[in-house]
Amino acid sequence: MADILNGKALAQKMQSALAQQVGNFTAQGRRSPGLAVLMVGDNPASAAYVRNKERACEKIGIASFGKQLPVDATQDTLMQLINELNHDDRVDGILVQLPLPNHLDSVTLLNQIHPDKDADGLHPTNLGRLVRGELGLQSCTPAGVMRLLDEYKLPLKGKHAVVVGRSILVGKPLALMLLAKDATVTIAHSQTPDLAAVCRSADILVAAVGRPEMITPEYVKAGAVVVDVGINRVGDASSSKLVGDVAFEGVKETASWLTPVPGGVGPMTVTMLMYNTIWSYCQRLGLDLR
Repeated sequence: MADILNGKALAQKMQSALAQQVGNFTAQGRRSPGLAVLMVGDNPASAAYVRNKERACEKIGIASFGKQLPVDATQDTLMQLINELNHDDRVDGILVQLPLPNHLDSVTLLNQIHPDKDADGLHPTNLGRLVRGELGLQSCTPAGVMRLLDEYKLPLKGKHAVVVGRSILVGKPLALMLLAKDATVTIAHSQTPDLAAVCRSADILVAAVGRPEMITPEYVKAGAVVVDVGINRVGDASSSKLVGDVAFEGVKETASWLTPVPGGVGPMTVTMLMYNTIWSYCQRLGLDLR
């Protein structure tokens, strides 16, 4: 029976420590760190994520400069708003909530964010820093996965890690982070021949494909560490529930460690966004973030 990688508990622990640090900074007469989250339209899932982020900001003491724009907001409107936030000294982190309506070019908008305020770690400059092993803002979900593995002291050096999913949001940056910890990394995806066999070779298996309960026990080597990044809503409106990319009930009989959904990687993503905002704040003001 797998032990649980409890992201919710670690997120609470980290947020308490961050709140204490922010309290120390403001007690010294400094301003609060600031985060601006931009949301376009009224996508229910996006709205829920933004509310979670706002609650975390309030708990930690981060000033929130969120702005919701109408679904028909133009590319120029967002570009101008991002440019204003780039030059706003109260704002240390900027995040554009994805997905955006189809008429907007998300890549151009993300690239408009100044790299040092790129709270989501998706700017090409920050991705380049990750490739080179340099300090920089890192993508929140993969950084949260790495913090979770570190919290439970799970060894990575010399282990075979398989990341199922190759997105720029999770799969690719996580593979680089695992490589930096001396894991041997395979990135697998929908075109990988005999995907189940590749997954069964993993000491550490990360599922980030967005397909409900795709990873069944047949994909998991006995004793493997399994990290479920997926968050999928299944069922109808009256009885829907959240499930991951991993079939939890079956896989918990095979894995040694397993993240639940909800309560695993999700809370860590929000926490790393808070961490990134405070890290950026400290870099700008010449302060230490412990």
